[in-house]
Amino acid sequence: MDLDKGVLRVRRSRQQPKYAHGCGDKSCGRKPGYRPKRKQVNEATSDTKSKAGRRVIGLPDELVTLLRKHKAEQDKDREEARQLWKEGDWVFTTATGQPVSPYTDYHEWKALLKAAGLRDGRLHDARHTAATVLLILGVPERTVMAITGWSGSGMAGRYQHVTDGIRQTVAKQVGVSSGRQTGALERPTETRIAKGADLDGSAPSRLLPQPGAEDGGFEPPIGCPIHAFQACALGH
Repeated sequence: MDLDKGVLRVRRSRQQPKYAHGCGDKSCGRKPGYRPKRKQVNEATSDTKSKAGRRVIGLPDELVTLLRKHKAEQDKDREEARQLWKEGDWVFTTATGQPVSPYTDYHEWKALLKAAGLRDGRLHDARHTAATVLLILGVPERTVMAITGWSGSGMAGRYQHVTDGIRQTVAKQVGVSSGRQTGALERPTETRIAKGADLDGSAPSRLLPQPGAEDGGFEPPIGCPIHAFQACALGH
């Protein structure tokens, strides 16, 4: 992660740790993950699910500010832990520098939902929310795929959800477009009154355009009778 450039480079995925008993041959009756002498038997990270998962994500300025503050607090934790600190270049760590367990994210997510007064939901639902926000913002699908790490456009149908706000926006856009088309069709053809001419247009002279006549894109030829203007404008 480069806070100066405001980008996050995703290269690997954090995976659920698996543990083995550290009690030797003696069974203590407890699960391996709850033993103080537990031993992790898998790596902390793994390859991303697909090549598209290896990506670069831009960070909003507000998030960069929060991450800088978090880093300053983490530096204090490093000083307090001293020799107990285990350096691993993790962004989010325990008080001794070890990577945070995915279970921690789960419990903190649940606490955030409760504090915000929102309905209960999965942590993975936040991914759906993020994809839908990008849809609301009108971000092109190709860019959304690059940000979320989707390998195919079909993932948009799974993660992006059409909200009531989007439906209303589309309805308004269609209404405005329809109104313009209707206005163009219902716009009255130019009525011209010739100086000194009879109502039947028998005296050909320069015609006087009515206000807004030029908006329609027609400029009738000189001497075009009133009752024949439409035919003249169409070239007949």
